[in-house]
Amino acid sequence: MAERSILGNNDIDDVRWLCSLTESELDLLMGLKNLVRLRAKKVGHEDLSKIFDLKMLRELSVIFMKDLKERLKDIPVTSGFDCNLLHEKPGSSFCNMTVEDLYPYICADQRKRVADMFLQDMPPTQKHKTGS
Repeated sequence: MAERSILGNNDIDDVRWLCSLTESELDLLMGLKNLVRLRAKKVGHEDLSKIFDLKMLRELSVIFMKDLKERLKDIPVTSGFDCNLLHEKPGSSFCNMTVEDLYPYICADQRKRVADMFLQDMPPTQKHKTGS
């Protein structure tokens, strides 16, 4: 039961992937999520942004980064362009982590933004359980 409250409505593989991201990758992902919310609000369908959960954002970021890599392929400086957002699976150090192993990444002060990102759509009662 505690596992479900930590993960929210998210699959453990999605949470593993999220925890493997660097700060700059998290910034990009959060920017993408904010863009989706703003566009949905602008067109008058705020409820549309709710379908953009962690799984959807994960898929969008992979597509976005593959497209960006393709566009930059002829620029020599970007020949070694690689990041966790490009990978559909988390790195080997996160691949087999259990919820208990992921807990420091989700609940640590410096990674609190990770938890905030995928828990913000949860009901307040579930957020409270996770925070204690």
